[in-house]
Parts: sequence; structure tokens; C-alpha cells
Amino acid sequence: MNMAQLFEKKKHGQALSQEEIEYFVAGYTNGSIPDYQASSLLMAIRLMGMTDDETFYLTKAMIESGDVIDLTSIEGFKIDKHSTGGVGDKVTLIVTPIIAALDIPVAKFSGKGLGITGGTIDKLESIRGFKTELSSQEFIDNVNKHKIAVAGQTGNLVPADKKLYALRDVTGTVDSIPLIAASIMSKKIASGADGIVLDVKCGSGAFMKTEEEAQRLAETMTAIGEKLGRKVIAHISDMDNPLGKMIGNKLEVVEAYALLKGQMDETHVDLVDECVVIASLMYQIAAGVDEKTATEAVRGVLADGSAAAKFEEFIVAQGGDMADIFQQETAHQVAIQAKVAGTVETINALLIGEASVGLGAGRVTKESALDYDAGIQLAAKKGDVVAIGDTIAYLYANNAIDVDTIDKVQAAYQIG
Repeated sequence: MNMAQLFEKKKHGQALSQEEIEYFVAGYTNGSIPDYQASSLLMAIRLMGMTDDETFYLTKAMIESGDVIDLTSIEGFKIDKHSTGGVGDKVTLIVTPIIAALDIPVAKFSGKGLGITGGTIDKLESIRGFKTELSSQEFIDNVNKHKIAVAGQTGNLVPADKKLYALRDVTGTVDSIPLIAASIMSKKIASGADGIVLDVKCGSGAFMKTEEEAQRLAETMTAIGEKLGRKVIAHISDMDNPLGKMIGNKLEVVEAYALLKGQMDETHVDLVDECVVIASLMYQIAAGVDEKTATEAVRGVLADGSAAAKFEEFIVAQGGDMADIFQQETAHQVAIQAKVAGTVETINALLIGEASVGLGAGRVTKESALDYDAGIQLAAKKGDVVAIGDTIAYLYANNAIDVDTIDKVQAAYQIG
């Protein structure tokens, strides 16, 4: 068996066997298969797809490439959630302390940004001192003591995905349903949680552009999870417009904390509603309650301040400095003004995501360094009425802000 045989089969749309998939995953993980060969097979998969069986075999081989975390020493039903990625998606920062405040253990491993979408680990690492690399024992101890831990994909957890994840980002093979499903579910299963809520994004700022694609991805991931003995539920949400008003690592932490503290207005309704839905689903799975009961419980810990207190406890427990959240300065700021009067009909999430990468808030290559303070504040949101000259967005960066980035933000606003 060799990689040339695998290329030949896949480029003609033939299904790879379980043995062939295991050969590829093991070889790429141990370094015997080079990047250029792995890239070729990934592109063939991106173009020709995979059967449900192939996707399951790929997921299973990736799980078996490393360790599987044993969370049995954590009392209670362990819940996790995952988003397929979106622009301004800081939902994890909000729903995990909500669920922990409801006394449900949240054991979550997260990733860094991929493409135009920000990663939860990047956002948390924007907080001075916050530790995302935890040993298995530290992770378990934090969940037992604080009911919450969020860590990066460290140690020997799904090493195949670490390598493939980085390679997909720079080879145009991100938007493949089998590859996305295998990547997400291998990490989720290996992370050891009993239940998983999948937030599948759909729209211009997501990898899945249509509802049909999002539904297919949701069904694929749910089937994999159930085959491997997990309780899984998927929710499809809109990503045609950015979520919330802040895009960028530190900016999104600031917004998440403000929401938990109750410092929000009607312009945050999209973010609030999304977080309540996801948190409610997590609580339903973990506590075995109905939607009405779960939603009331979620809104209760938001209203009484216990979710905000849990966020502070979580940040400090992993070494973060809460005071640093409010210390944000950049060398350059640009205000974007409306060129026409009218109502904001939509804000193209793809263009906003690309602009945030241009500012330094996202990665161009896997080696790119992030500017944690860089990002975009949307002063006007969908449905707002603006006059000519009104500020509709602010751009922040420590490097000079180029005209192309400014033009992208201007073009993202459709004002009718």
C-alpha cells in the first residue's frame, strides 16, 4: 500500500477502505507521509467527498492516533459544546460559565482560529496570564473544583488532527464536510465528555454557506457521535451577519463578560438569543429537563449574576488576570463612516472576517502571530438607521491599517 494508490482511488471518486485510511492517518502522524502527499489526498477528498463509512473510519483513526482522556473521576454528566466557526462567535466564553453556574461540569477542549473564524483558545490567550495548556490532572481538578475548564489540544490528544488541522488551513481544504466532521468529532470523543452540543454555523461567514450543507454536516457529526456512544444534539445557526458587535480576540472577551454582567442593549439580541439556545440545549442533555425548564434556568443565572461570577472564577483559576480584560490599547484606530443614509440591511460576515485577519486578529499562515488587541467594533448593526457620515464601525490594530481592509469593512455594510 502506498499514497499513490490512495490518490488514484480517491481522484476517481472511489471509497477508501478502513485499512487505507488508517495507513494514511498513521503515516502522516508519524511523519513518514510528507505534507505534499497529505495535501494532495486532502484536496482529492475535498473535491470528491467521502462516504459515511469513510468519514467514520477517518474519525476513528484520528481518535486512535493518540490518547483518549478519561473523565470518569469527574462527578456528574460531563457536557461539551462545539461551534463550526463564525465571525464574532464568542458563544463558548458565555455558555460555559452559565452551565457551570448551574452545577453541570463543563469539560471543554478548544482550538485556535481557522481561516476567518476566531478560535476560543486565541481569545482566552489574549488575557494576560491565562493558561490554556493544562495537564490531564489539572484539567480534571479544575472541573471538579470549579465545574469548568477550557484547555487547548495539548499532549497527545488526537495528534493526527493537530497536523491535519494546520495543513487544511493553508491548502484550501477547510470547507470539506467529511474533513470538518472528522476533525470536530475526533477531538470531542477523545476529550471524554458524555454529551456534546454542536453549533453548526451557516451563511457567508461560515464554512457551510447553505442550510443544506449545514444540515448535512450536522447529521454526519451526530451519526458519528451516536455510533461512538455519546449523546449528541446539533443546532444550526445563522452566520450571514457577524455575531454580536465585537470581532477580535480581546474585544470578544470584553463583550462576552459584558453580556454576562447584564451590560447589553437591543443591539446584542442576536448574541443573547444564540447563547440562551445553546446553553439551554446543553442543560437539557446534561440534566434531562425540558426546553422550558432549561431556558428558565439559563436566564436565571444570567439575571442573578452567578454566571458572571463563575466566569471570573474560571479565568482566575486558570491564571488569568481579570483586570487585563479592560486594558486594551492599539497604536492605530480608524472610524468608518456611512456613505449613504438608510437602514443597515445586512453586514457581510465574510468581508468582516477577512478584514479582521487583515488587521492581525486572525492567521494568514499557521505560523502567523496574532495581534490580540486588533479587531473591529460594529457601531451599527443590522436594522439600525444611519445618516451620511455616521460612524458604522471602528477598526483597531497595532500595525498600520491599509486601504484594502478599510474598503472591505465599508463594502460589508449594505445600507438600503
